[in-house]
Amino acid sequence: MRRASLLFVLGLATMCSGLESAIANPAGTLRAPGEFASITDTHERSIALFEEVAKVLRNPRCMNCHPAGDRPTQTDRMHPHQPLVLRGASGAGAPGMPCSTCHHDANFDAAHVPGDPSWHLAPLAMAWQGRSPGQICEQIKDPRRNGGKDLAAIVRHMANDSLVKWAWSPGADRTPAPGSHGEFMALVRAWVDSGAACSSSSSNEGTAK
Repeated sequence: MRRASLLFVLGLATMCSGLESAIANPAGTLRAPGEFASITDTHERSIALFEEVAKVLRNPRCMNCHPAGDRPTQTDRMHPHQPLVLRGASGAGAPGMPCSTCHHDANFDAAHVPGDPSWHLAPLAMAWQGRSPGQICEQIKDPRRNGGKDLAAIVRHMANDSLVKWAWSPGADRTPAPGSHGEFMALVRAWVDSGAACSSSSSNEGTAK
């Protein structure tokens, strides 16, 4: 009887511990930069900050527009885009079927069609699907792949680009990116200020707009 009671107490303690962890870091949230202050090694802290940034970058809201091929994906499950569309030379769709045919300046929730004035795919050089956080980090920093941007320009892009901001206001029943745009930018700036370090991981781990 005592053994059964002890097992019950231990089980309850484990359940409460798990619940406490879930409350401390529930799905869809981002940790604040200050929560990484205990990592005294600046390089390691910078890597950890980008890992948190990558929760947004590897979210379907971003990944769907950073496909590894010429066809975007859609929904939280990252299904191939329906109807069939291709990126085209500029990333804004193929001749005769530009993205703007369906995607207008704002979300049209009645038809479940997302929108933004600059709706387009990221360049193929910035394909993130199937890439690890470390690989995405290196892509973002590489001027040969990011359109010639230095770190300051990367911060401006993340802060001001309307399509980046769209990830937190995706409309219809789409799940927004974790946290808020303000929380995301605080992490991006903290990552840059700490040296913009990238993990050396070469894993092709994938993540499921």
